[in-house]
Amino acid sequence: MDTTSGTLDEALERLHATGPEFDGFLSNHGPMAVEALIRHGQARTVHRWLDDYTTRLEDAPTARAPLTDANWQEALGDPRRVTDWTGYLTRQVAERPWREVLATWWPRLLPGIAGAATHPVIRVGHAVRTLLEQGEEAPRIAELAHALGYWAARHTTLPVSARPSGTLAPDDALAALPHVADQRTSVVAGLAQLPDTQGWPAAAAALRAPRNPDEARAQLTALVRAATHRYLDYGHGDAVLLVHAATAPNAALRTLPALPRELWAPSLAAAWTASAALTSVYSPDEPLPTLTTGPLTPEEVFERAAAHGDAHAIKLTDTALDVASWAADGDDRALRSALRSLELITPGED
Repeated sequence: MDTTSGTLDEALERLHATGPEFDGFLSNHGPMAVEALIRHGQARTVHRWLDDYTTRLEDAPTARAPLTDANWQEALGDPRRVTDWTGYLTRQVAERPWREVLATWWPRLLPGIAGAATHPVIRVGHAVRTLLEQGEEAPRIAELAHALGYWAARHTTLPVSARPSGTLAPDDALAALPHVADQRTSVVAGLAQLPDTQGWPAAAAALRAPRNPDEARAQLTALVRAATHRYLDYGHGDAVLLVHAATAPNAALRTLPALPRELWAPSLAAAWTASAALTSVYSPDEPLPTLTTGPLTPEEVFERAAAHGDAHAIKLTDTALDVASWAADGDDRALRSALRSLELITPGED
């Protein structure tokens, strides 16, 4: 095992001794952040970053009662059972190939994508990317079980749904969404306003309908790009929560290669609903002034994010680098969105 791989596995093993949340409801971003740091050449910073971050974390909650194939539905969406869920999913990935477990649980969990402000699906996306690209060592498979278990425990359906059935591209569809009346509120209270927000169902359905799985993947890619670009101008509505408008659909996009193709269109629909909902709840009416920078390279931008240290900024920068890699000549707007997050987010803000 090379040094980088060893650092990742050591970091995951450290984090698996902690719970998925702390201070009552804040999500443990450690597994997501360290995966991004290592991926982008910052492995040397990981244990120092963890030494600081883990001082805020808590031990995993005490298990309550084992979950089985016969009784798991009664615990879906119950955060008190998170350790039971982790144990159940850990047994599953020990008994079956991880791709089979993922293909079973992804459609079960997808309707609850909004749980814990989309942190669980984002954690799954980081875990799957590692397994697909970096190898299937035991701590990485364990991380997938932890991520799926967290999602199951925090499974929360949105009060609205938005199946793409229109003609708009994602950037136009995001721009056309109406905003909720009270944006100075919690995620749960903000989402609860959507059913009564005039024009929301029609605007959310206006995204172009995919005709096949490949079009669904292309639409999801375009959604990630559009939400990342939008953060540059509108991230100040809520600097942390609007990160998820981009990183949640990117988590779904990263997971697609490990899923059956028939799950690609439902993944787009769920990711779009989550991204659209967060956009409506937190996007301000007026954009920020233009952010002027000199020439940028992805490596320099990520180095700045690592030095900044906030997990949300690291994750948005990680997604921005994905977006930049999709364009032959890079994507300066995506990179400037990453820098905007460093400007807007206070290190350690959750």
